[in-house]
Amino acid sequence: MAISCTDLAFSWPDDTPVFEGLSFTVGAGRTGLVGVNGSGKSTLLKLLAGAYRPSAGSVVVDGLVGYLPQTLPLGDDLSVAEVLGIDRVLAALLAVESGDVRDEHFTTIGVDWDVEERTRAQLARLGLADVDFDRRLGTLSGGQVVSLGLAAQLVKQPDVLLLDEPTNNLDADARARLYAVLEEWSGCLLVVSHDRELLDRVDRIAEVTHGEVRLFGGNFTEWDAASRAAREAAERTVRDAEQEVKREKRELQQARERAARRASNAARTLDSAGLPRIFAGNMKRRAQESAGRADGTHSARVSGARARLDSASRAVRDDDQLVLELPDTTVPAGRTLFHGTGLQARGLFAAPGLTLDIRGPERIALTGPNGSGKSTLLRLIRDAVPAAYLSQRLDVLDPTLSVSDNLALAAPSMPRPDRMNLLARFLFRSDRAHLPVSVLSGGELLRATLACVLFAEPAPHLLLLDEPTNNLDLSSVTQLESALAAYKGAFVVVSHDPRFLASLSTTRHLTLTNGTLTG
Repeated sequence: MAISCTDLAFSWPDDTPVFEGLSFTVGAGRTGLVGVNGSGKSTLLKLLAGAYRPSAGSVVVDGLVGYLPQTLPLGDDLSVAEVLGIDRVLAALLAVESGDVRDEHFTTIGVDWDVEERTRAQLARLGLADVDFDRRLGTLSGGQVVSLGLAAQLVKQPDVLLLDEPTNNLDADARARLYAVLEEWSGCLLVVSHDRELLDRVDRIAEVTHGEVRLFGGNFTEWDAASRAAREAAERTVRDAEQEVKREKRELQQARERAARRASNAARTLDSAGLPRIFAGNMKRRAQESAGRADGTHSARVSGARARLDSASRAVRDDDQLVLELPDTTVPAGRTLFHGTGLQARGLFAAPGLTLDIRGPERIALTGPNGSGKSTLLRLIRDAVPAAYLSQRLDVLDPTLSVSDNLALAAPSMPRPDRMNLLARFLFRSDRAHLPVSVLSGGELLRATLACVLFAEPAPHLLLLDEPTNNLDLSSVTQLESALAAYKGAFVVVSHDPRFLASLSTTRHLTLTNGTLTG
């Protein structure tokens, strides 16, 4: 049970390299894969799972692989049994139980006579005991879909488990169940996550940075402390290098001033001594050569000091910071942005339906367990009034168009230079802005969707954000917190991250549970 990469190389269709000559090995145990958005974490998991093929090098995975992608490519009409991959076996078992003993049924069943019992036990461990096998995926919440996707992988009993952001959309209870399942895992686990609590339960951290994978023995908190210490040491090195450059430049200037004074004094001495012209010229030339050598020595020391400063600066430079400023939208305190009574969808809410008013620049946090109807409520609001809506499933953009073209559709009057500057602030620089949406990673897709939703025309008075921190690295979450804190319009945000909600200074906290909205 191990994962091994040797001289792995992979590039995007536009020939932008992601990995070149990547080599690393991860054995049994739990490994957390971390790195900033766009560093290649999801791409690496796809390479390990066989969803992508490397352009060079090799990937060796010892054992059966289970892979949970960041975005599940599932249709709403699929049944739970189909997602779990047991629909054909269940149909064959039912046929045999009904007296149909054709060989094809026994071939389909194989050794999986207990598949229903094993699968129901797995669903129960993940909080899905009441989900029937014939239920359609479209009736499940985002968190339930993630848990179902994980159950589908665990039912296969893999030796190697690859998980990409498995806590996305999960409520507190579902996360606790996930933690318990992974703590019991005895195979090789590689998990991409920005969930600190999950990452504190792993045995080692693998950091993806600048196309390399660096392994650290310890959990996230230990790795983070070591990384902070290393960064502080690197910043001290930068300060020392800056002082060295100033000192060497000062000494160079002083050396040049001394050489000029000596040359001036020597010229006066030679003139007064009445020495032969040839002798005087030789002395002057030797003095100039000595001054030149001294100048060259000091200049070389200045160049060396600058090179050390550049090297030290590169060690601490972080160019991948999301710069997020929301449109300046002011909403009067008394204006009603939404009024709804008797809100209902598929009998999800208790009779006679929900009542909700949103007035002025309210900042509303909407919480509740998975399956309670939070996303459904946001969609009801979106369908009733103009609002900027960030879907949990990130299905707003046209996947066949580039990031830049999608933004042009959302904001047609925005000049192209402004559009490119905006995308650069969302970390889509130069050619990255022209990539098709279909090839973006989860974090990139979220950033592209945020750009198009938040800067759509006309400027939104109401934001509806469904799990906006999914797939964002910690730095980008901080930037989003700051932007929302400064936003002058109204918003309703659904999130299972209490620290994120606490940072927003919300004015109202609504809880949706058992079909009832309170708060």
